[in-house]
Amino acid sequence: MSTTTVQDGSGARPRPSFMSSIGRRQLEHYPESGMRYFQLALVVVVTVVLYYENYVGSGVAPQLLANLHMSFTYYVVSLAIANGVGALASVAAGLADRLGRTNLVVYGVAVTGVIMAFGLPNSHSKLVFVTLSIIIGLVEGMVLVATPALVRDFSPQVGRATAMGFWTMGPVLGSLAVSVVATQTLPTVNPDWQGQFQVCGAVGLAAFVLAFIFLRELSPQLRDQLMVDLKERELIEARAKGIDVEASLQHPFRQMVHADVLVSALGISLLLLIYYTAVAFGAVFLETVFGFSANQANGIGNWNWAVDAAALLVVGLVSDRLRVRKPFMVIGGVGAAVMIVIYLLKATHHPSYHTVALIVSLLAVALGCAFAPWMASFTETVEARNPALTATGLAIWGLTLRIVVFAAFLVLPAIVTSTSPLVDQGPRVQALATKYAAQLATAAKLDKSTSAALAANPTDPATQVKALSEISGKSVAQVAAVVTASTVYAQQVATLGAVDQATLLQAQAGNTAAQASAVAQIAKKFNIGVPEATQRLIALSKVPQSTLVALATSGAAVQSAAAQLKALGAVPVSDLSYLQAHAASVQKASKDAPHQWQDWYWVCFAGAVIFVPATLLMKGRWSPKKAKADAEAHEAVVAEQLAALRAARA
Repeated sequence: MSTTTVQDGSGARPRPSFMSSIGRRQLEHYPESGMRYFQLALVVVVTVVLYYENYVGSGVAPQLLANLHMSFTYYVVSLAIANGVGALASVAAGLADRLGRTNLVVYGVAVTGVIMAFGLPNSHSKLVFVTLSIIIGLVEGMVLVATPALVRDFSPQVGRATAMGFWTMGPVLGSLAVSVVATQTLPTVNPDWQGQFQVCGAVGLAAFVLAFIFLRELSPQLRDQLMVDLKERELIEARAKGIDVEASLQHPFRQMVHADVLVSALGISLLLLIYYTAVAFGAVFLETVFGFSANQANGIGNWNWAVDAAALLVVGLVSDRLRVRKPFMVIGGVGAAVMIVIYLLKATHHPSYHTVALIVSLLAVALGCAFAPWMASFTETVEARNPALTATGLAIWGLTLRIVVFAAFLVLPAIVTSTSPLVDQGPRVQALATKYAAQLATAAKLDKSTSAALAANPTDPATQVKALSEISGKSVAQVAAVVTASTVYAQQVATLGAVDQATLLQAQAGNTAAQASAVAQIAKKFNIGVPEATQRLIALSKVPQSTLVALATSGAAVQSAAAQLKALGAVPVSDLSYLQAHAASVQKASKDAPHQWQDWYWVCFAGAVIFVPATLLMKGRWSPKKAKADAEAHEAVVAEQLAALRAARA
């Protein structure tokens, strides 16, 4: 097979051709800047796609649950199980220190892409959908470890926060992709939830092709060292020849299970409760509590994730420039706690779309300020223990995060009990309430005993009279008089409705002109001749005066009530039964939901508060001045070692 030659700092060496290099994923030499940036960018792209796949269901959760007849509780428990499985996968992904990172990522993307494109859209039962979703969670648990390990491998500590800022944009941009695609396609292009998964699956398969062809990783000898600055590349390659990889990997979890690793992993996991709540239930919360449409809810998500992504990148750059992590983590943790309180207080009000968008954007800035420096500091804390066990340290974080999310998703339905009726029965109750608004208004006028009697025997005369009395507001005697008159004097009542009242009164008083006008009105109304119209007017004059008074004062109201009662009787029994069974619980849930969500967001607030002191155990300086002095001292040592290495080579 043909080879080409390239030149780098160590001289000329053969490079395999393109096709043969696909199966050879390890780099035996630390890459030049262009290749390094390309690998970092590719890892970020793959991470974005994987999180897009993992979160796509949140953008269409209400529609998805309704279509698959899945209760909210069933959905939340399935998410908890997926995170539990992801926790186990995170532990297994710790083997990436021994077996490598790229194969976990490449073939993980292949599996999820196929499931997203063909499996989930064709799921016709909730069991199949949940099973496939759990497989997605399994892969995501491994990627959570493998991809940040790759970012660490290709980024020295100087510049680590920027690199991790890009990586942490993965889950954020994945969430943004969900919101953007849903916002742009749900109204017209892909109105069904299946379309969202098909688009996502196509993107996932494209990412697999890119990763399969181009993704690489450092050899164990290179990645198992601590690298502070790119200037150390020559030293790293020289040391790699003498590293005993097997010895450095002995008892991996025993080397990593220490307070600085465990407590910091727990702290960030608790802070991220608010993030995972937004990912899984953001659309549900915004639709059921604030009454936003699905499109509006995803639009607010656009603001949230876009601002978060920008904050991650900017804060990462500033953190690297100042060479400190802890001040940013503390500022971010405190800021997140403050914004969570503001957000939860709005739950019992009716804020505007732009108000909510502003609040979630400021919350996103705070989370971005904390997370990118934390990722850099955590990998540096792990490196201080053993740089060869980076994936193991990240596996401990992945395990901790998934356990926290697993527990949270099991607890949430017990705290926010109102969401189940709002999500499960709310949409149909709302649709029926809109469709039968007039009929429900009629039903609301009926006494419970009357409604029950009508359901038992809708043709019973006494029950009908009572119902008409309650609907019209007339007494039972007045209604009975109108009903009797309408039965005994049916033709006369019809005639009465054909003549205006003023003309009729004058005609009854003997006014000849009024009588002629009344006959003309009757003839026109019924399309009959004058003789027959005259007979009808004569027949009307024979109706008792008391009956005419009853018809004049109550007839119109009773007739209107009769029409309303008839419309109510035309509503399908199944629809009325559903409303009777669930309308009250949905109304109660709608009232309780804001307060219950407030309780949950107080839990998220507590997580943000706990995060702040947890950062104290991590590596890194508080003062930029002291951090700069440390860097200068390290550079002096590196310069001395490089001089010695070059002298030895000479």
